[in-house]
Parts: sequence; C-alpha cells; structure tokens
Amino acid sequence: METSVPASEQISSAKGDPQLYHPEAIGSAEAVQVIDFESPEDCRRQNEPGYCNPEDSGQLMASYEGKARGYQVPPFGWRICLAHEFAEKRKPFQANNISLSNLVKHLGMGLRYLKWWYRKTQVEKKTPFIDMFNCVPLRQIYGCPLGGIGGGTITRGWRGQFCRWQLNPGMYQHQTVIADQFTVCLRREGRTVYQQVLSLERPSVLRSWNWGLCGYFAFYHALYPRAWTVYQLPGQNVTLTCRQITPILPHDYQDSSLPVGVFVWDVENEGDEAVDVSIMFSMRNGLGGGDDAPGGLWNEPFCLEQDRETVQGLLLHHPTLPNPYTMAVAARLTADTTVTHITAFDPDNTGQQVWQDLLQDGQLDSPAGQSTPTQKGEGIAGAVCVSSKLPPRGQCRLEFSLAWDMPRIMFGAKGQVHYRRYTRFFGRDGDAAPALSHYALCRYTDWEDRISAWQSPVLNDRSLPAWYKSALFNELYFLADGGTVWLEVPENSLPEELGGSMSQLHPILQDYGRFGYLEGQEYRMYNTYDVHFYASFALVMLWPKLELSLQYDMALATLREDLTRRRYLMSGVMAPVKRKNVIPHDIGDPDDEPWLRVNAYLIHDTADWKDLNLKFVLQVYRDYYLTGDQGFLKDMWPVCLAVMESEMKFDKDHDGLIENGGYADQTYDGWVTTGPSAYCGGLWLAAVAVMVQMALLCGAQDVQDKFSSILSRGQEAYERLLWNGRYYNYDSSSQPQSRSVMSDQCAGQWFLRACGLGEGDTEVFPTPHVVRALQTIFELNVQAFAGGAMGAVNGMQPHGVPDRSSVQSDEVWVGVVYGLAATMIQEGLTWEGFQTAEGCYRTVWERLGLAFQTPEAYCQQRVFRSLAYMRPLSIWAMQLALQQQQHKKASRPIVEQGTGLRTGLKCGPKEALTNLSPE
Repeated sequence: METSVPASEQISSAKGDPQLYHPEAIGSAEAVQVIDFESPEDCRRQNEPGYCNPEDSGQLMASYEGKARGYQVPPFGWRICLAHEFAEKRKPFQANNISLSNLVKHLGMGLRYLKWWYRKTQVEKKTPFIDMFNCVPLRQIYGCPLGGIGGGTITRGWRGQFCRWQLNPGMYQHQTVIADQFTVCLRREGRTVYQQVLSLERPSVLRSWNWGLCGYFAFYHALYPRAWTVYQLPGQNVTLTCRQITPILPHDYQDSSLPVGVFVWDVENEGDEAVDVSIMFSMRNGLGGGDDAPGGLWNEPFCLEQDRETVQGLLLHHPTLPNPYTMAVAARLTADTTVTHITAFDPDNTGQQVWQDLLQDGQLDSPAGQSTPTQKGEGIAGAVCVSSKLPPRGQCRLEFSLAWDMPRIMFGAKGQVHYRRYTRFFGRDGDAAPALSHYALCRYTDWEDRISAWQSPVLNDRSLPAWYKSALFNELYFLADGGTVWLEVPENSLPEELGGSMSQLHPILQDYGRFGYLEGQEYRMYNTYDVHFYASFALVMLWPKLELSLQYDMALATLREDLTRRRYLMSGVMAPVKRKNVIPHDIGDPDDEPWLRVNAYLIHDTADWKDLNLKFVLQVYRDYYLTGDQGFLKDMWPVCLAVMESEMKFDKDHDGLIENGGYADQTYDGWVTTGPSAYCGGLWLAAVAVMVQMALLCGAQDVQDKFSSILSRGQEAYERLLWNGRYYNYDSSSQPQSRSVMSDQCAGQWFLRACGLGEGDTEVFPTPHVVRALQTIFELNVQAFAGGAMGAVNGMQPHGVPDRSSVQSDEVWVGVVYGLAATMIQEGLTWEGFQTAEGCYRTVWERLGLAFQTPEAYCQQRVFRSLAYMRPLSIWAMQLALQQQQHKKASRPIVEQGTGLRTGLKCGPKEALTNLSPE
C-alpha cells in the first residue's frame, strides 16, 4: 500500500507560494510509517515481527478457556472474554468529591443550581441539560452501537445485551431489555440436543428459557463499526461467530445515515455428525417503560421479495407520540435456509410457549396476520428464526437485520417537525422498515468491503501499536452514538437576511443536511463548540461535508442574537442568552428546540469566554486547508472578521495579547484564569496568524497588515509574560497556580501545525520553546503522574504534584490528551506522543471498563466525570499528524523552470484564491 499522499493529490505551486493539503481521501486511514520514535528500545521492538500483538488486551482475555478463534475475526480491536469482571468500580464525580476549599468557592453556584434544578424537574417536568444529582451510574457493559449517523442508535453490550437506546433524538434510556436475545438450537437426527439463550443473564422473567451461558467459552471483539462475538458451545463441537455490522462509511452521505444493523452468524461444525442449527432473534416492542404503557403496540409479519432476494421478518409497530416508529426484525431467505416467526408473545411472563415451539422442531409456528394491539400496561414481543443444515466439518451462514423507521421527529419542545436524513432515500411515510431491512441484508457485503478498504492500511501498518488501532476506530462510536441527529433542511427554512452573503449556505445545508451531536450523553447540548474544536478532526477527515454544514449553522447562529435575559449559575448575573457576533457555546438542547434556541448552557455567560471565537477562526481555516473549498472560506471570511472584532476588547492593554477575566472563561469552565494565559493566549496568537493567512487569500491587504502588527506585538508579550525557560506559565496572576504546567498549553500550535503553519516563515511560537514545553509536560504531567500510566493530568505544579486549585486541574481529559499526543507527533516527539495517549486508552478501555462510553475526565483515583463524551474523537488529530508527517517525508525535490531546485512541499493555504476579496 502506498504510504505517501498520492501524486494526484499533491498540489504544486509557484516558488514561495503556500500550499493546500487536501487529499480527497483524507481520513481514509492512509498507511503511515511511524519511524520517529526516540527510544532505541522501542524502535527495535517495533521492527520485530509481531510487535503489534493482536492479543494486546491486558487482562481482558485472561478468563477465556475456549480454543475457538472464531470465523474471520480480525487480529486488532478491543477483545474481552464474556466472563471478565472489572476489578475497579469507580463512581461518577459528585459534590462530595469536591475539596472543602473548592466547595467554598462554588457555594453560590451550587445554591443557584439547586434552585434551577428544582424548577426544571419539579415544576417544568423536564430533564436538566446537566443533571448533577442523577449521574448515569457505572455499567461496565457497553459494546458497539447499532445504527448509522443521525437516525438513532441501539447499543449492544459486549455480553450480548441490548442495553442503551437513543431513538428519541438526543435522549438516552439506559436499560437492558431482557427479551431482546439471540437463542441457538442444535438438532441431531431429528432431536433437539442443545438449546441455549446466548446470554449470561439469569432474569426473573422468561424463566422457561435456558439462561446462564458459560462466559468462559465466549469472547467479544470490537473494531467499530463492526463487532464479533464468538461462542464455543461446550460439548457440541460447534462454534458460532456473530458479526455485527453498521454502515459507518467515510465520505458516504447516504448509507451512513441508515438506521440499521446487520447480524451475520457463521456456524462451524467441527464434528463428524451433521447438525441442524437454528438461531432465534427475539425482540420486545418498545423498552418496557413508560413509552409502552399507554398500549396500542402491535406486531405483524412481512415478506419483501425484490431483485430476486427475499427478506422475511416481523414489524413491531410502536405508535406512541410524539415520535412513533416501527422496528423490523428480519432475516434473509436463501436456498439453504428456512425463516419462521412467532408474531407475539408476552415478554413479562415465563416464555414457555416460545421456548417449547423452538425446542420441538427448531422452527417457529409462523402464524399469519397481525397481533392484537396491546392493552394499557401490557407488553408484547416477537421472534424470527433462521434454520439451516450443517454438514460434518461444514459451515453455514444465517443473516439477520434490525432496522427502525422513525422518519418524523420532534424535539422536547414539540414545536417543529423534522425529518431524518435517511428519509431522502427511503421516504417519510413511516413504512420504510421492510425496505431498510432488505437493503441492509443485500448491501452489507459491500459495506464490509468499503470498511475494510478504509481500515486496512492502518491495521496492516506494523509500526503502529495495537492499542492505537483499536482506539482510532472504536472511539468513532460517538459520531453515531452521541445523541446524533442528521436532519433534512426545508428549502424555505433558511433566513435570507443572514445567509444571503453566503453563496454555499443553501447548497451545503440542503444537499448534505443539518448535523448535530451532543457534548456528551450526560451533557445534553448539541455541537458544543469549545469541545467540537477537539472532536472536529474526526468529522472533517471522514465526513467533511458534515463539518462544513455544522460550520454554516454555527455562522448563522453567530450573526443572530437572543436578548432574553436569564441568570447565569456561576456568577448569579443576569445577561442575554446570546449576543450578536460571538460564537454560541452550543446549538441547543434536544429536550427543547435546538437550532431555534441556542446556548442551553447557562453556567457561564459564554459571550465573554475567550476561546470560542478563536476556535471558530482556527477551525474555518483548518477546514479550508483540508478540503480545499474556496467558496467555504469566502463565505466564512466576514464572520471571522466579526468574531475577531468582538474578541479585540479582551486585549485591554493593547499589547497584542488578550487577557482572561479572572474567572473560568474558557473550555476549562471550573478552572479560573487571570490575565494573559498559555491556553487562551496561545489560541489568540494562532487565530491572529490564521487571519493573516486568510487576509492574504482574500486580497485584504489592510486586514493583513492589521493582524500582522497585532501578531508581532502579541508574540513578544506572550513570550515575555509567560515563557519561564521550561514551559509557558498557566497564567499571569499572582496566585501560586499561575506557574502550573498545563497539559493543553500548546493548543494554538497544535492547530497551526494541523493547518500546515507554525514553522518556518509562519512560525508563531519559537519551535525550541514548543518542544521544550512538550518535553516538560511529558516529564511532569505524564510520567510523574500515576506512574506514567494514565495519560496527562491537566495541571501539574512544577515540583511534580498535581494542581488541586480547581475541580478540573487535577483531572485527566481524554480528548485533551489525544490532542496533546498529536502535538507531540507534529513536533517530532512521536514516541512520547504514543506513550502519553496509551495511558488514556489503557485506563478507560482496559482498567475502568468504560468501553464505548469514554468519559470527559477521570481523576487518579475513585471518580470519572461525564460518560460518553465528544472530545475523545480528537484521536483523529493523531492520525492527521501521522499522515502529514508521512506526506512531508515523501516530498521529493521538485525542479521548476527558471527557479532551479527547491525541496519539499511547504504545506499551507492554496494560492488559487487571488480573485477573492471581502464583500
């Protein structure tokens, strides 16, 4: 596999002109050779065969007693024995985890929050956007979610349970539905010899079923968007491999939106006797909670034959308002299989009728017609069974799908009707479940080919560690399972007065839809922008049109205002919801009416935050740089000018460097910053440098001169006020914590290098200072913290003790660590970068049992905070850094007429925008 950027994707330019880095397949996981490791021992180990140990899963497989390896299970991913128990049981961060000194600091905020929480939950009967009193409890059970982007998700746990549901947009239900199971039936010589629910559970309902599978002979393997579960059936000489597939397909804007999942069962007979094998997939209509209580649920069988392919199954109709849906459990009928069903049974009873039906002949009775609609409080489930004959030493395949059709949705305010993206391809009438099932079962092999083509270059690169291959793909779960919505945008819904100057606004939003994902499953705000700054690398590398769509939405929201006054919880001050020409914190709460009402976050008035405007400017340029979309840059240029003008007021002494306001006025919203600071000051200088580049591209000489002057003065002030010879001080206050070593102090440099800037003619921060600061962070925040095994703590005092001056300074933020690791790779500290990031992966995925719910934060001991969080998607910044590193090394001397020899490709913005001028 070619490891450099293909020649067709390299853009040459005249001598000295900056260049654009936008390979069309960016995010296609182009293979990279990591050869900059600075540890000789590690270099040696990497060059040895088998360095990337596919069994590199800590103690997660220590309980496995089986011999089976499963059918075509890949070597890399997250693998765990079904009998594994995590020894460490942490608790969510709550008020009693706050030190007395920090508790005193936040007493006013706590009282105001309590009053607001009571009104929200008891008077308005709504759920708080952050519920500090009812955190999601620890459940070390989650696996790969089912469902594409924006159509809702259903998470299947690594022990096989269907246990986390997001069908109503952005709203999660964490409950295991016990009737949702796969059951195997084996028959020899016309007699059932083995029938087992493939679950370790021993529930109080469906007690006629054979529960309690022995987990020591089964394991789970996740490599999102696919997962494998291997069951070695004791004493039967039969191995089952269930492969779960979801259409998460980079650069695909159709199939990636489908609310479907496929289960392919490969059954291997290792014995000398023929076996009849049946797999039954049972499913409850609904979750058994309040949404089911009114009754009126009903099931019916269906059969869809199209293009000489037949799919049979059950439709589970769930008409509860405001978001009715139909679930389809289906199977593919082939010449070698038989598909049968039972339309309805009681999931809250013993289940004896279903069990005996299957036990009798390995099939179900397949009654015709619809079930009777349920009465109030009554439950209903159904099941589909596929049967086949398995010759001695033979193998067979049984294929199921799960699809759900909720085309028309309303958010919590129930004010507007929205249609999901997939309705563009399958209609809005709510009758698409059979077609979705048929499409999934006929197309999944193509999806798998495309997934393999995307992932194989990384998986086959022996220089990359095994944990990284698992983390890179498995952390992508959040793009679909982040409460994600992908909506159609009606033609008449975009404001002409705000969007008229943006030539691509309508085409982008109408062709590619509107995208939103939550800050976290517990922090319920769409497109939280200070966090998206980190996570956005995954989106722009894999679905760049969705990133551009999100940016247009953010630009629209920036130009609007909402002068409704409200009380902010941290300060107690009354201020408007949203001021004009400042970036909003978020696009809204799914329990309200997002996009219409933004800034669900009301802890701080973020109009005075120092980082949001800067992060918009940096992301605009980064997105242009990676996509090459000149129209996008032209559309965003006036918005960038407006938000930078708003930001200017924070440079109170006019030294070219902004000052923080003496409170937590940035993404670290519990960590006070005063005066010039490493984090916000660095973001400011990076944004100013990017404005210089954009002004050059847009032909705005006066703007270019203005920001060049600011940059020159700001660089001098930043170095003078913050550089101490080893790192940049946290801030410029007189407090002891001002000399803390912040792990995120180089965030501005990180983005500059991601944009092909930050070195040579475009250097902003002296390279020796950047490298020295990163080395100091590695020595103190990484190696001196928890034995170097838990990533980088946010703040470390210079004498090697974590900074406990705030509730966030002694936390590890996983997404920040991945961004830090990317910065290290960019600066040639590749070994340190991988060591730093590995600590987070091992802690979250192997030690704490938080797979597929990576938290925002954890402390060295006892607690974690905010499960299933957006920021860890920043691991894709590591991949970008590796690709750019390889791109740079692959550059060769280029001979240009009249200029002689020049070497290398100087990455930067493309020359081609000379005709652009600000309007």
